[in-house]
This record gives sequence, structure tokens and C-alpha cells, in this order.
Amino acid sequence: MTNFLTLVPCLTIFDGMSKDFSYYTSDKHKIKITVYGDLTRTQPAVILAHGFKGFKDWGFFPVAARKISESGLTVITFNFSHNGIGENTNEFTDFAKFAANTYSREVDEIIEISEILKNGFFEGFIPSGIALIGHSRGGAVSLLASAVVKPLCIITWAAISNFHRYSERQKEEWRTNGFIKTTNLRTGQDFEMNLSFLEDIEKNSAVKLNIKKAVQNINIPYLIIHGEEDIPVKIAEAEKLYNWADKNLTKLEIIEKAGHTFNINHPFEKSNPAFEKLLELTIPFLKTHLKVR
Repeated sequence: MTNFLTLVPCLTIFDGMSKDFSYYTSDKHKIKITVYGDLTRTQPAVILAHGFKGFKDWGFFPVAARKISESGLTVITFNFSHNGIGENTNEFTDFAKFAANTYSREVDEIIEISEILKNGFFEGFIPSGIALIGHSRGGAVSLLASAVVKPLCIITWAAISNFHRYSERQKEEWRTNGFIKTTNLRTGQDFEMNLSFLEDIEKNSAVKLNIKKAVQNINIPYLIIHGEEDIPVKIAEAEKLYNWADKNLTKLEIIEKAGHTFNINHPFEKSNPAFEKLLELTIPFLKTHLKVR
């Protein structure tokens, strides 16, 4: 892989509770990163990945990151370079990049972030160990990246188990038009996704984007958390991940009366029992397997 540390300097902004960094990937695309927790001492780190139409400052991500960091962990949140968020950190404005995104790009970017983390990019901080957490699509991407990142443990929140989420009719229209449209129900915005997205799935589903194979090869503690009332990603997908996994290392937790985002909307207004349960399951698991006292 590229020697990431030679690529660009970082821009740092400190707000007293977190620090913001800018990093340019090996193919020169900007990733905005927020780090929560202590960078002055050696402690484990967690890389937290958002999902489809998500971003690092969406809803529960800043709250979850702060809560996790308070347990003695450093938490890395970030925007995938092609998630559609530009300079405005709370609005989708970069539709061209969103259209050009692929699953393979996101896998590569998690790996790249783990490499710069291990090499002291964040003010010289070197973690004593790494964990991965991913929500929805970010969960699947984290699973795929884990073989290279080599985390000490992994958690998926409402993760998908299958990238083939489009009908044959949709794929036919996609190939005919060169793109497919998707709507952000929260904002009402329409997004296009280029044909390269579909081609990436079809080209790489056997190896690089094989979620089943990735889960079967995981030999670290794995926690699967899913909402009982998740509509976009049904419980069956969590059960499929669990069935593929090593039962001696894996635990499946279903949170009652919880939806896909654990009953949190954007912007975050207040907590709720489903989100609190998510944290109650997540934080002890991380502390145990990252050996936080």
C-alpha cells in the first residue's frame, strides 16, 4: 500500500471535547475526521463508520463517540470521501462524489484510516489496540476491512449482510440510464448513483465484497446489535451474520422496540431506551476486549 503519512499534512481544529482533522487519501480525496478522547496517552482506539446516506455528525454518532471515549478509549469518526457531505458538515451538497462512490472505495478508506492511525497521524498518538464499529452499510464495510485492519474486536450496529439489494428490473434500468436514483427520506433530496457502483458489486462480490467470507474468517470477538423493528435492514440480516460467524466468539443482541437508527433522528434531541441499551451493550464489550481498566 501507499505510504500514507507522506501524502498530506493534517488540519486540526480543537473544540475542547474533540479534535477535527482533514486528511487526503492516497487518491487525493478529502476525508474529514473527528477524534474524541485523549491523544496524549497510550490507549486503545475505536474506528466508527457511518452508513449509506450517513455522516460522522449525523444524529447519534457524536453522542456515541463521546460516551465511548469517556470509558478510556479514543474514538475516530469520519466521513467517507464520497458520502456526499462537502464543506457543510451537516448537509449533502456534493452529489457528484455521492454518485461516484463504491463499496470498494469505502473498504479501502477504512483500511487507510487504520494505517494512518497506527502510524501516528493524529498528533503522534499510537493506539494500544484497535476496534471497529460500523452502522448499517458501514458495518458490512468494517467487516470486509477487518482482515487488513486486524482489530482486536468488532461491533456492527444494524449491519447489512448483502450488497445485492436491487431487483433485476432496477439493474436493467441502471445499465440503460447509466445511473439509478435514490431519495433521502429525511431531506427529500434525490441522489444519483453511477453505474460504477453496480459494476463494483458485480465485479468484486466473490472476493473483496464477499461479506459471508469476511464473517467466516473473523477470529476475534464480534458483537452484532440490531433493532427489533428495523425496517430498512431486517433482523434476518443480523441472524445471517450470526449464522456465518464463529459462535464461540460472536454474540447477537436484539434491542426491543428499536428501529434502524435505534430511535434517534437527526439532529439529535434526546436519548431514549433503545439508544441507551445500544451503549450499554457496546461500551462494556469494547472495554473487555480492548483491555480497558
